[in-house]
Amino acid sequence: MKLTKKSHACVRLEKDGRTLVLDPGGFSEEDSVIGAEAILVTHEHVDHFSEERLRAAMEADPAAEIWTLASVARQISAAFPGRVHTVGHGDTFTAAGFDVQVHGELHAVIHPDIPRVTNVGYLIDGGKVFHPGDALTVPDHPVETLMLPVMAPWNKISEVIDYVREVKPQRAYDIHDALLTDLARPIYDRQIGGLGGAEHLRLAPGGSAEV
Repeated sequence: MKLTKKSHACVRLEKDGRTLVLDPGGFSEEDSVIGAEAILVTHEHVDHFSEERLRAAMEADPAAEIWTLASVARQISAAFPGRVHTVGHGDTFTAAGFDVQVHGELHAVIHPDIPRVTNVGYLIDGGKVFHPGDALTVPDHPVETLMLPVMAPWNKISEVIDYVREVKPQRAYDIHDALLTDLARPIYDRQIGGLGGAEHLRLAPGGSAEV
C-alpha cells in the first residue's frame, strides 16, 4: 500500500484505488481527507479530530464513512445517519478494502490533574501499519510499520524509544511532530534510530512511501 504523511498525525493509505485516512485534525491540511472513502479517528482532541474537515469530506462524497470512538461519533453522527460507526478495543471491521483491528482504550497521561479521554489505535491489514493515536499502545500482533508519536505534551524521548523497543516494528515513521522543530529533529533521529532497534524514518508532509 502507499502511505502518505500529512501534517502532524494525519496519514493517508491507498490500496487498489481506494483511500483510507487516519486522524485528519486541525493541524493537518484542509484537503487532507478529501477523496477518502473511509476515515478513522483515534480520539477527540483537535489535532486529531476536526469536525470541519470531516464534514467537508462526508459532504464531498456521499459514500464516505467514518469509524471512531463514541466521544467523536456523538459530535458528528447526527449529520450523517448510518455513516458514522462507533468502535472500541477488540473490534474488527473492513473499511475501503482495508482490514482494521482496534487496540487501546485511553489517551496517555498529560498531567494527573487532566482527566484522560478515550483513545483507540488502528492496526491495518494484519499489522502492515499501526497508528496508536495519543497512546503508547502495544498491539498483540506483529507490526511492520509503526506510526510513531514522536513529540507530544504527554511523552518524552525515553518513552518513545522504549515504545519502539516494545512494539518491535520493522520500521517506524514519525507522526505527531508539529511541535518538533527542524533544529531538534537530528537529535530525535539519532537517538530513536540508534536506540529503538528498528529502522527510524520520517516523511515531510505530502511525502509518500510504499509499505
